[in-house]
Amino acid sequence: MTDRADQIIDALRSGHDYLTTVVHGLATADLTRPSGASEWDVSQVLSHLGSGAEIGLATLEGALSGSGPTDMDFNKSVWERWDGRSPVERAEAFVTSNEALVRAYGDLDAQTRKELRIDLGFLPAPVDVATAACMRLSEFAHHSWDVQVAFDRTVTLAPAATEPLLDQVGMLIGFLGKADALGGRHARVAVRTTSPARSFGLDLGDTVALTDEPAEPDAVLSAPAEWWLRLVTGRHAAEHTPSGVTLTGDGLTLADLRKVFPGF
Repeated sequence: MTDRADQIIDALRSGHDYLTTVVHGLATADLTRPSGASEWDVSQVLSHLGSGAEIGLATLEGALSGSGPTDMDFNKSVWERWDGRSPVERAEAFVTSNEALVRAYGDLDAQTRKELRIDLGFLPAPVDVATAACMRLSEFAHHSWDVQVAFDRTVTLAPAATEPLLDQVGMLIGFLGKADALGGRHARVAVRTTSPARSFGLDLGDTVALTDEPAEPDAVLSAPAEWWLRLVTGRHAAEHTPSGVTLTGDGLTLADLRKVFPGF
């Protein structure tokens, strides 16, 4: 059985290799097209991924050396440098920067993948390699979608990323979900995904949380797992929602769920 850290690092590698082929196929004019991120063009998404990779590599190296995470001054200097690049420069630098991060994760030996703890700087405690790499995978997979959807409105999240992200989405759902979006209503939703098949509950009350599947749900959401992940991160517009997505039950609509998860 593949170790979770191995699975995630493999997904980072395959995702990088694929997005690199996409980027190499873009014309200069393509880089300034609107992306799936509402306030960014394609080059700005690549800049975000590239600067994030640079900071992520420094964070990983800090964990390996014992020097600790980067500070905000370092992060700001990275962002400013990337913001100052032209669209073509951002695309070229993304490939180099992200390759360096993916290679660094790939070079970790089996013992390090199990034992290393990484201080990301924004969580209460250091996390293992699998968790840190999956945080990066979430960022990478969703922003890769932002790039690709500029050219193909039917694109989905990478299958290699979907299963590990599905396992970790509960870690951030309380932050991503807006409990007050339903105007005080409390709803318990049974969520049933395909590819992979999973069943669990979504509790929309004073907070937004994942639970066991409720015995008597107020609604049942059936969807491909990749679309569930895109729902949670705000990439859920009707034109990007496959026909197989259904929500049954009284008083709750897909429009309501889109309000609960407005994205960021």
